[in-house]
Amino acid sequence: MQQPIPPTSSYYRSDAAFDWLYPERIQRLSRRHWTPIGVVKKAAQFLAQEPGRKVLDIGSGVGKFCITAAHYFPEVSFFGVEQRKSLHRHALSAQRAVGIPNVTFIHGNFTQIDLTEYDHFYFYNAFFENLDQDDPIDHQIEYSVSLYTYYSRYLYKALESKPPGTRLVTFHSLEDEVPPGFQVVDASVDLLLKMWIKY
Repeated sequence: MQQPIPPTSSYYRSDAAFDWLYPERIQRLSRRHWTPIGVVKKAAQFLAQEPGRKVLDIGSGVGKFCITAAHYFPEVSFFGVEQRKSLHRHALSAQRAVGIPNVTFIHGNFTQIDLTEYDHFYFYNAFFENLDQDDPIDHQIEYSVSLYTYYSRYLYKALESKPPGTRLVTFHSLEDEVPPGFQVVDASVDLLLKMWIKY
């Protein structure tokens, strides 16, 4: 007997509910690799202050941040860039399932896109897998300390060139990618989630 399809709004009730959008292997990665819905709401509220803005999730994985954020803030455009083709496909599939229009998923390395096109940024330490390879998402890409350094410096320079007022949210970041022009204006109690504004 075919399972009834839940209303799309029910996916946002909990992380477990949202995970049903994905195959079992992807669900098993959720706790460690995808942003919790509670964090998404806080981060998105900070990033989506003005309608019409473009927010980029760097290393968007299976699209959980973008899809959830776009659900709660329909007047803001969310973009996710992900270098793994398989995760990019899962993101597109989840987006189709919930029918969210204000999301665009890009397949590629974030160094290959024009970061000047985006107003604000979300970063759930997508580079850290190059330092800690004990529990990788997969073995489809190369990992190395030098890649961590390269990516961090690349993003640092890109953020350094952004205008005052640019907003950044980091989650579980070592902050190697954050230039000194950005100041923390809010943070979670455990300091894992930080909201920054460039002054």
